[in-house]
This record gives sequence, structure tokens and C-alpha cells, in this order.
Amino acid sequence: MNEISRRDEVSLSGAALRGAPWKAAAIGGGAITAASFGVGLLTGGGDLVWALGLGISLFALIAAIGAVAKPDEGDRVTRQARQWSLKHPFKFALLPAGITAVLDYPVQLVLDGEGVFGSAVHALWHGALVYLIAGVLTIAMQGRARSGR
Repeated sequence: MNEISRRDEVSLSGAALRGAPWKAAAIGGGAITAASFGVGLLTGGGDLVWALGLGISLFALIAAIGAVAKPDEGDRVTRQARQWSLKHPFKFALLPAGITAVLDYPVQLVLDGEGVFGSAVHALWHGALVYLIAGVLTIAMQGRARSGR
């Protein structure tokens, strides 16, 4: 019996993310938020909700890809979790997508004023995009991990 439960999959994703570059992810997300909002203000259409959503999404993507970029670094548990993540990219991508949706929901609810349901739809949409992008980029990282770069 080789199947693991959904709970174990989330635990493995979390263990892989344990060594993620969180500081770089926060700086990258913050920089893109500021740049997006700043450019929007300069062009006359600054949208803080859009900029924050973009920053949150980039934050989760940088953390996810940074976590699997060096699968042979970290302690034994982290290395094994990263190897599992590379073998199951779309199962791994569920946690960064969930992080995005959870962080984006209050932004949508408080700042966008779309209500509970509309905010949930927007947050889930952003999470779905992160899921797709993180999964595809993790697949791309498989070849890099095999070649030892």
C-alpha cells in the first residue's frame, strides 16, 4: 500500500516549505506590490487590491519554487519532503495555493468590498493560478534536480 492520506501530503508539503526562502519571498512580494501600485498611480489607475493580490501570489510562488530548487539541502526530513514534492508537483502546489487564498481573502473582503462570496471567489481564483504556476514550475525543477545543478 503506497498511498498516503491528504493530511500526510499536506505535512510533506509543509516540510518541504520549511526551508523555503521566506525572507526573499517577502521582499519579492512586497517589491512587486509596491511597483504595481506605484506604476498604477503614475498611469492614473492605481489599484491597491490588485497590487496586494499580485504580491501575495508572488510571495507564495517564490517560497514554493525556492523550497524545491535545492532538494539536496537541509536536514533529512526536509530533503525527503522536497524529493516527494518534485515527484508530486501538483500535490505539493496545493499548499502554496492554499496559503495564497488564505492570505488574499481578507484583502479582498476588507479592501475590495465584494462581500463574503465575491471575496472568496477572487481569493480562490488567485489560489488556483498559484496552484497551476507552482505545479508547472515544480515540474520544470525536476529536470534541474536530476541534473544536479
